[in-house]
Amino acid sequence: MNEKNSFFIQGSLHEIPLVILCGGKSSRMKEDKALLPFANSSSLSHYQYKRLFPYFQNIYLSSKINKFDFDCEVLLEQSDIYSPLIALQSILEKIEAPKVFILTVDTPLVTITSITKLIEESRTFDICVGQTERLHSLTGVFSKSILPVINKMLVSDMHKIGYLLKSVNTKIVDFKNDDEFINLNHQEDYTRAKELIKSSL
Repeated sequence: MNEKNSFFIQGSLHEIPLVILCGGKSSRMKEDKALLPFANSSSLSHYQYKRLFPYFQNIYLSSKINKFDFDCEVLLEQSDIYSPLIALQSILEKIEAPKVFILTVDTPLVTITSITKLIEESRTFDICVGQTERLHSLTGVFSKSILPVINKMLVSDMHKIGYLLKSVNTKIVDFKNDDEFINLNHQEDYTRAKELIKSSL
């Protein structure tokens, strides 16, 4: 059974919205990562959207502006501050579903199988994120119920995702393949990811 067919057994995945975070500053990359060409797509954001579209009823892109050259639903962040916690606050305020799957635009190799596992493991937790050699604190399931904690943190000008994870009922799921969770922070990461995706085709 191939990955796509096995995925469709997991009907619950269609019930949780997916939000792809595209509003980062990209300071280490020195250009907007969301707009970098990747694989057979004009941009990393388009690649992520296109590959995940068959598996979710609702997909949104979170960004400070609508900078996308394809048809998609954009959740606009109402803040000039670059903070993943502010992005989470905006998303959870706007999404009506009790939980949402968060994926950063610069992690293009996370598989449907791993996404499925994180969703399955999240059932009794406020947050459920992945971990390989390091913690991937913005790849996983986040519950709307954590909004009061986020709001309190932001009032205190606290923006650390790690603090949020420790403040609520969080589950961390271990994964073996560190390459799968490669994060495109620098040009060498971008080059490495393109090599990995090319070798998998």
